[in-house]
Formats: sequence, structure tokens, C-alpha cells
Amino acid sequence: MSELYLSLGSNLGNRMANLRRALRLIDERVGHVRRVSSFYESQAVGFESTHRFLNCACRVETSHTPQECLDLTQQIEQQLGRTQKSVDGVYHDRTIDIDLLTYDDLQLSTPQLTLPHPHMHERNFVLVPLAELQKADDDARKTPFGKKKLRPTPQRAHTHNYIYARAKVISLPVATEK
Repeated sequence: MSELYLSLGSNLGNRMANLRRALRLIDERVGHVRRVSSFYESQAVGFESTHRFLNCACRVETSHTPQECLDLTQQIEQQLGRTQKSVDGVYHDRTIDIDLLTYDDLQLSTPQLTLPHPHMHERNFVLVPLAELQKADDDARKTPFGKKKLRPTPQRAHTHNYIYARAKVISLPVATEK
């Protein structure tokens, strides 16, 4: 199994419902969603919009290749109402956006996919949820004495409950966006 980190965002419709539905579909089609960050609210970055984004990140265990994960997440975007992709830095409002951030330690550059994501270091709405996940993962691996411990494997039903439990929304300051 490979470890995949995704970033999700929505700024149209019921943003929280869009993110939750996308997370469920990712869990069903891409791989087991092991952890979900809090939901963060932010201004649009790279284009003007009156609609604020709701963003989160998730860690997924997958047996799919990176290209298969990209294809599956794009199908989920289309199913959830995304009608146009961002091309050459031209961005639009969207019901859902799912970006592949990292896939294990793989470095990949194809016309369709670059890993790690080439712009994630420029976007606080990606970095903040991702840092939250990585800190939680690091904490889960350590005992109070600093030794690594084995983590129990949660049941798939637990993931769906976890998605609903992580409904805390945190606003990111506009000044921190690039």
C-alpha cells in the first residue's frame, strides 16, 4: 500500500457537504481515508471571487498508481459538479477541487501529473491542513517515552464517523495567503 496526501477545496454550494461527499467517494474509490484535517476557510488564491473556500487535507492508503489516483479524483470532481479544470494558472470557482500532494516519497513529472505538487509550498490553505495531519501522524507513532508504537488499524466505518467529527472550521487570515 502507498501513502497518498490529498488537498480538497470547495467554494460553491454547501462547501462542507461537498468536502464530506468527496471524502466518502475517495474512501470508496481511491483508497482508505486514514486521517482528515480540520476544515479551514480561506480567500480565493490566484483569482478574484466573492466565495470563500473551505479546505482540508487527507491521508489515504491506496493500491492505485499515481495516474490512477489522478484519474479517479478527476472523476469524483466531475461527479460532484466540477465543470472546468484550472489551466495555465487560470482559476475558477468550483464545487470541489482535489489535488494530489504527495505519493509516498515519489518524485514524478509527466504532462498530466507532477509529484510532489509543484505549488503546495506557496499555499497556506494546503500547508496548514497538511502540517496538522503530519503532526497528528507523528504524535500517533510515539509513546510518551519517544519510542515508536504500532497504530491499530481503524475500521472503515470509523473513517466515515471521523469525517463527520472533523467539522471544525478554522479561518485562515487573509494576510497569510500568497
